[in-house]
Amino acid sequence: MACGALARELTAIIKANNLNMVIECLPGELHNRPDSIPAALEARLDRLGDEYSQVLIGYADCGTGGAIDSLCERRGLSRLPGAHCYELFAGSGVFANLHNQEPGTFYLTDYLAKHFDRLVVKTLGLDRHPELHDLYFANYRRLVLLSQTDEPSVLNAAWLAADRLGLSFEHRHCGYGGLQTSLVNLKPRLAAAL
Repeated sequence: MACGALARELTAIIKANNLNMVIECLPGELHNRPDSIPAALEARLDRLGDEYSQVLIGYADCGTGGAIDSLCERRGLSRLPGAHCYELFAGSGVFANLHNQEPGTFYLTDYLAKHFDRLVVKTLGLDRHPELHDLYFANYRRLVLLSQTDEPSVLNAAWLAADRLGLSFEHRHCGYGGLQTSLVNLKPRLAAAL
């Protein structure tokens, strides 16, 4: 049960590592309302019932303030490690260094770069109310793309997003990082559970 923002990466990892997993995704837009993620997960889990022998929650904490952890504890599930997908892709040490260098950093993944206009500009109303820009982004200084692929269109979209927000731009290629490690490390545990 995963975030739709990770669907492409999860599919690639599952295929490349011959993992016997099925992905059920919730909309990536839920990240704009993190308090809605746990209830959406719970509802989807209720609908699944006993359809799968084991379920992994494909979310980090994602701004829920521990609510996903509470759900996992209550239902005997595990989630992806970390505070958010940025930390998961970059690795805890790299992400901590980036944050310490510049706390005013806006992060993008491939998914967020590709869908920046829909998920950031339109959702925040910047297309209709450009005067909100300073309210949202006054404390940001840079935009960092933590890319999963080498697609030129992703790099260009992230650069355009930085320009639109008036932020300096930095690119760090991370690949699948901790997302891949987390799934591959599950393989022996999943086999033992069957």
